[in-house]
Amino acid sequence: MPITIYDVAKKAGVGIGTVSRVLNDSPKVRITTRNRVMAAIQELHYHPNPMAQRMAYGKTLAIGVITRFFTRPSFVERLRGIEASVAESEYDLIVYNVETLAKRERYFRTVPMSHRVDGLIIICLPPTDADVERFIEEKLPTVLVDTYHPNLSRVVVDDVSGGRMATQYLISLGHRKIAYLSDPLNDPLASPFRFTSSLYRYQGYRQALEEAEIPFVPRYHQAAEHSLYQAKVLAHRLLSLPDPPTAIFAASDTQAMGALEAAREKGIRVPEELSVIGFDDIEIAAYLRLTTIRQPLYESGLRSVEILLSHLDRPQEQPRQVNLALELVIRDTTAPPRH
Repeated sequence: MPITIYDVAKKAGVGIGTVSRVLNDSPKVRITTRNRVMAAIQELHYHPNPMAQRMAYGKTLAIGVITRFFTRPSFVERLRGIEASVAESEYDLIVYNVETLAKRERYFRTVPMSHRVDGLIIICLPPTDADVERFIEEKLPTVLVDTYHPNLSRVVVDDVSGGRMATQYLISLGHRKIAYLSDPLNDPLASPFRFTSSLYRYQGYRQALEEAEIPFVPRYHQAAEHSLYQAKVLAHRLLSLPDPPTAIFAASDTQAMGALEAAREKGIRVPEELSVIGFDDIEIAAYLRLTTIRQPLYESGLRSVEILLSHLDRPQEQPRQVNLALELVIRDTTAPPRH
């Protein structure tokens, strides 16, 4: 009869959960306990079957992540933080990439019911009340990143404050003709993926203009689907106006890169003739010397796993919100306007 994880636990005088943590090289096991379990494994010549081990433990020992846009640098950076944190735990990572609205609906419906993961992290995809009710009914601990629901824990930044910060900086340089380049804003809660960051950053932009008594110019706001190419097209449109802006605030660094490319193609010097500021501070932003609003993308991934592991250890723990700080990073793409 084959040796099982129960035999090892009995021999070592521990629970099967402790044996599982030792087998998964978890740092949460005392060295004396680890040595006792390893001695039992060697004495019994135990060779674990990973699937059987997990079933015996009553858990999958896996954490799921539902996200979109593997090609968006900001999403990838958050995933890097999640992966780094999960790698230090006893859990494996399963990533569900949402490419279409149908996939979003399917994952939100089937992942909780499949019982393939012990906990779930959702990046930038706001769940509906029905979605959250399903997560709770299935007893699936869930943490949101860069999105919000009152009944779930979340790791967020204040996008309104970030939009105001970027615009106030341009105003402090002396700019009054400030454009905003973004994703579409028309009711994001009713849009397919329900993204809200561009809208909230727009609200901060408008607040800063109002506080400085600078009239909002509707044609200075241009929006299209998120991509460097679309941002370049929008920036060309802005820079071709009879009275073009002297500064562009882009809702992401990727879109700021499109604005920089449009300026280059039109022979407009940055920052002498045009200031550009982005949002995120992705890795390439430093290479391009792009002024931007830094949000702690990698840290948001780390913190989401930290909270989820806490919920897994303490299922009755109440939802909590972690607010991460934003920072203005001044580089070489902003300067006072020419007079």
